[in-house]
Amino acid sequence: MKTDILIVGAGPAGIFTALELLFLGSGKKIAIVEKGVSVEERACPKQKTGKCMNCPNCHITTGFSGAGAFSDGKLSLSCDVGGDLPELIGHELAQKTIEYADSVYLKFGADTRVEGVSHPEEVRKIRKKAIRAGLKLVDCPIRHMGTERAQSIYRAIEQYLLDHGVEIFFRSICENLVIEDNVCKGALVRLPGKEPEVFEAGRTVVATGRRGALWLEKLCEEHGIGHVPGTVDIGVRVEVRSEVMEEVNRILYESKLIGYPHPFKNKVRTFCQNPGGIVSQENYDDNLAVVNGHSYKAYKSENTNLAILCSHNFTEPFNQPIEYAKKVGELTNMLANGSILVQRLGDILDGKRTWQKELAQSNVKPTLKDAVAGDITAAMPYRTMTSIINFIKSMDIVVPGFASAETLLYSPELKFYSNKVKMDPAFRTSVENLHCLGDSSGWTRGLMMASVMGILMARQIEQG
Repeated sequence: MKTDILIVGAGPAGIFTALELLFLGSGKKIAIVEKGVSVEERACPKQKTGKCMNCPNCHITTGFSGAGAFSDGKLSLSCDVGGDLPELIGHELAQKTIEYADSVYLKFGADTRVEGVSHPEEVRKIRKKAIRAGLKLVDCPIRHMGTERAQSIYRAIEQYLLDHGVEIFFRSICENLVIEDNVCKGALVRLPGKEPEVFEAGRTVVATGRRGALWLEKLCEEHGIGHVPGTVDIGVRVEVRSEVMEEVNRILYESKLIGYPHPFKNKVRTFCQNPGGIVSQENYDDNLAVVNGHSYKAYKSENTNLAILCSHNFTEPFNQPIEYAKKVGELTNMLANGSILVQRLGDILDGKRTWQKELAQSNVKPTLKDAVAGDITAAMPYRTMTSIINFIKSMDIVVPGFASAETLLYSPELKFYSNKVKMDPAFRTSVENLHCLGDSSGWTRGLMMASVMGILMARQIEQG
């Protein structure tokens, strides 16, 4: 197999690399290797069985469009949100490319409504409360595609790529990169039911998403690809009744708040707020179960959920932050017998575990039905748990009732983007003809900024 451009991973970064090359009229041969399946084939069996079936390739995290198609489908329209890419390429270019990427999403059917821009005076009042609580409110317009709408949008993009000659190899595993004399010649790929074979490529683009971050980190070690340990986020998914979040949901849709609570001063932030959403489980490699949240356009629950993430930056000699986060997740899974743990905030503060019968008596009913009531604090590091609790108490000043005794905390919520690949603004790594994009590269977080990185990668390829 020979191709001009080989893209490993069909998440937003990889998809938009191929899409922009087509828009630019590139005549280059493009191949995408994806371990999951097409959008139309992605279906989580839990919808029928009521419980996670531990599929070998989780349909929520793998497949065309990556985790994005099965997430809440929110596009953050500010370069102040979405990772460190603006530090690499400049804030002006990042913002300009966000606006272009947004126009592409609109072309393929994204909702024209933008959240968080209609009530400036009320936003000022919320910011005033945040300042009083010692938190920073980050302004960020949001275009909400919705979980079900995101799938149809990416299905249209998938069909466009196929119709214009892009080869997509589904259910195919990239086992390694082929690097000779510090030049990437392609990748070793195992197609379904076949022995591994070399896919030769003029340029190889690795865009494997958060799920592929640990895999990429190992390849960086093996091949001497320049990289540094970055930040790893460990936290919880919080769920409250939507009445508690009513004002923030209406005015901002998503409240992006940042704090540095006592006593450790770690950065703690809210992420991925889902008004009327549901809490969900995702499975990563080695049967690691992590929690996430979805938000549909049509269906709405009685609850709102959001992540609260505590950032950890490690110093020498430790250089395995992703493994550290995995260990926290594995310990939590062990306590829940392979499932997600859920605990009421009041029980945490009282120093006791939560029992299933207590959840049944609460105002807040878990939307993740098979979450196991238990004790998150038995697995969560003290530094992390203390920072999260103190942040929640500050949140209560901004959103009264947020720190209710009945507020639910699910664990583990982990974000694997701590391995940061060293590269220049043209996305050139220390290995010639190898480029690393999206969340697995450590430079982006989320749909929009990963899409932006793909667009800019395509333009760099066309410029030679």
